[in-house]
Amino acid sequence: MQKIFITVIVPAVLLIGLPLIGVLAAGEDLSPYWEFPPLTRHVAHAPFSWPLFATLVLLGMLVAGVFLVQMGRGTAKTPVMTTGGKWPLPWWGWLGLMLLATGWVLAWNRFPWFAGLQPHTFLPLWLGFILVVNGLTRMRTGTCLLSSRTGFFLALFPLSALFWWFFEYLNRFVQNWYYVGIEDFSPLAYVIHASLCFAMVLPAVLSTEELLASIPRLSGPLASSWPVTCRGGRYAALGLLAGSTLGLAGIGLRPDYLFPLLWLSPLLLVVTLQKLTGRATILAPLCQGDWRPVWLPALAALCCGFFWELWNFNSHAHWEYSIPFVQKFHIFAMPVAGYLGYLPFGLECKAVGALLAQYLEGENG
Repeated sequence: MQKIFITVIVPAVLLIGLPLIGVLAAGEDLSPYWEFPPLTRHVAHAPFSWPLFATLVLLGMLVAGVFLVQMGRGTAKTPVMTTGGKWPLPWWGWLGLMLLATGWVLAWNRFPWFAGLQPHTFLPLWLGFILVVNGLTRMRTGTCLLSSRTGFFLALFPLSALFWWFFEYLNRFVQNWYYVGIEDFSPLAYVIHASLCFAMVLPAVLSTEELLASIPRLSGPLASSWPVTCRGGRYAALGLLAGSTLGLAGIGLRPDYLFPLLWLSPLLLVVTLQKLTGRATILAPLCQGDWRPVWLPALAALCCGFFWELWNFNSHAHWEYSIPFVQKFHIFAMPVAGYLGYLPFGLECKAVGALLAQYLEGENG
């Protein structure tokens, strides 16, 4: 019970309370942050900056370069997988394809007979995607989250809704994205609609990670690569904990400059609290040179992000972005530099999924 309190309840309280402290420290009124559904854009963002944009792009290229070099130099600790389509696509995989195709057509067209349901196309699109990804994984390996870890897979949906509501809450303070086409929703209708959509996030990312793990060239070389020197114990974890808490307060105090911490601080918060309670973290395998727990979820989130942005682009109810310093050179609605946020987000999905596995299935990792 004590570990649940420290690794679940404490982060939730900090995620809710610290940004509010930052807003109060800035001397601002709290009332705009309670608007629901969130329609008002009350954060004015800084204009585009070439130096900051170039810095972020170079950072992304550096991160990608590190992994690509390691993939080229890694030894052949290839995952034992059966490939070549030995297993057929299961019936629910075909159902997913039908949902995906139908949802895409309905999302990108404006049929008069479908007008009343036009804002609700995200759900069939992403449920179809999740079923297809699990079906492809089962074709490649004979197993997948849906068929082999059904309880864990189903538990991901309600956890995902709660998980993303926290990011929606944090976005109130930086307002990097906002929604269009939700103006007619009542508060209750918006909660139901949004929660169903948010429930797709974790199953999509973690299912995609499992599919990517079945591709030997993507995962095998990183199983035995450069080990990271793991120094520092409790004091280092406490230092990171302090930094992450300051970061969460900072997004309420200086949202234009500290908005990337929306993605980094929650990850550091969860990992350091796991470390302090003696639980394994998703970063622990780095000490043995296994980079897959970092590489695969980050890549999975980026892949999901691409499809999220693609299907969002021409949908009726959709999100748009307003990101300081980098609001140019879009791929769909997202500025190209904004895709970097998907990388730490993938690690947060992995960390939350690992927490669920620890409590639900008794896993250590």
